Amino acid sequence: MKIALIQTNPLVGDCAGNVRSITNALTRVHQAQCSLAVFPELALCGYPPQDLLERASFLEAHERALAELLEFTQTIKELTCVLGGLGQADGPGKSLYNTAFVLHNGTILAQAHKRLLPDYDVFDDTRHFAGGREAATFACGRLYCALTISEDLWWQEEKHGHNPLDDFMLGSIVPDLLINIAASPYHFGKRQERRKLFASICTTYNLPLVYVNQAGGQDSLVFDGHSLAMSSTGEMRAQAAGFSEDMLVVDFPVQTDVPAFSQPDEHIGDLAGALVCGLRDYVRKSGFSKAIIGLSGGIDSALTAALACQALGADNLLGVALPSPYTSEQSIEDARQLALNLGCAFECIPIQPAMDVYAQILDPFFTGLPSDVTEQNIQARIRGNLLMALANKFNRLLLSTGNKSEVAVGYCTLYGDMCGALAVLADVYKTQVYELSHWINRNGAIIPQSTIIRPPTAELKPGQLDQDDLPPYAVLDPILQAYLEKGETVAAIAAGQQVDLALVRDIIRRIRRSEHKRVQASLNIRVSRKAFGLGRRVPVIQGFYE
Repeated sequence: MKIALIQTNPLVGDCAGNVRSITNALTRVHQAQCSLAVFPELALCGYPPQDLLERASFLEAHERALAELLEFTQTIKELTCVLGGLGQADGPGKSLYNTAFVLHNGTILAQAHKRLLPDYDVFDDTRHFAGGREAATFACGRLYCALTISEDLWWQEEKHGHNPLDDFMLGSIVPDLLINIAASPYHFGKRQERRKLFASICTTYNLPLVYVNQAGGQDSLVFDGHSLAMSSTGEMRAQAAGFSEDMLVVDFPVQTDVPAFSQPDEHIGDLAGALVCGLRDYVRKSGFSKAIIGLSGGIDSALTAALACQALGADNLLGVALPSPYTSEQSIEDARQLALNLGCAFECIPIQPAMDVYAQILDPFFTGLPSDVTEQNIQARIRGNLLMALANKFNRLLLSTGNKSEVAVGYCTLYGDMCGALAVLADVYKTQVYELSHWINRNGAIIPQSTIIRPPTAELKPGQLDQDDLPPYAVLDPILQAYLEKGETVAAIAAGQQVDLALVRDIIRRIRRSEHKRVQASLNIRVSRKAFGLGRRVPVIQGFYE
């Protein structure tokens, strides 16, 4: 029999639009003469719905969508459909389940309720959902299927106790196939983690697996798709596209007489794909089509512009240089050349006149005081105001360009270079920015070579370099990653990175001191295990010191 794995890119809350996408896909699946169609977790309402689940009108819209879909399945009687939605929980506690519905010919044949509810990092399932208590199976023709949802496969003995998968082996009929529907957010390296885990499950239980994952961006999250079919021996037999909607048709039983699907480990191009996907969907789902970027001539804004052109098209990007008296001619020329290479529009607006007005207004208060970071921040905020004005007037979204290394230690200006609707690189370390820039240039110079090789500088005062205030990024980034993503102690970081203990303490002090900036920053695109924002919740004001 043929099974269709359909990875959709839903818009959270647009239940009617999501149903249209699902029914259109089911029509194609029916024409392909498939017997079973499998969609992602919460495909009806989109994931994650968050506190929309507390709105009665939202739940009513979901029920209307489910009823419409059930009616549609009567027109494709030979086809069984599995997809995620909201189920009604009975008894005390939460009133909703995260449910996988099995639909056939206008009826709900079976339901599986998500049993392991994640409540770590970006996940908050326990806030709204009750946990399922029973294993769910269903028959499709001669095929007996075990049905699970996302986290149900990510069991850990020390965390969850009982493994839900064990229950499938206790019945009188052993399943022929394990199905998992998911909305699994991406981080760099996630595909390898899944492949290793799924292979272990398949071999342990001697079951083939089909896995269907959501694709596309939703707020800060990116869902990478990569739905797959795996044999009972843990070999990949097929895989859908990454970061986009796709329909993958596989035959069951999974054929073992053909070579296994070769899946190379992730490389920097996958990271670029995730950023392009997150950027494209954030702009599109916000109802916009055009963006604007401040082009400084530096590598961060150059990379952001290159990614934006891939995501939106060069015709939809405006790059604006905003030179001050401290901006070098090389920076202006690099910004102009970048725009020419990309094919996007370019404007240059010197900010000296605005700086003069600020100086005149503040002179009675600043007379006799030395110039310091105050004047530097004024420059950044002038630029932010001008870019926001252009964005408002021409109906564009402003993209901020700061990287994770800078954002982590507060090397950025609130209401200045942090202005924007989306911080494209805020979960990308500076060393990764260089890797991505080289990848962008793999087939020819797009980002000017002079931009890449110049020492990084904010150009807010004469002769300024990032290394005047920060350690080299090759030193800084491993410390940040060890602290933010791995949770290592100060002593362990100093020993592991072979750096001075005082340096590590100073970096962590900077992270703490700039927490207030990050809670006011625009959303970022999560591509690491631990991004700033939803998945990292620490007090702005605190008295804990390491």
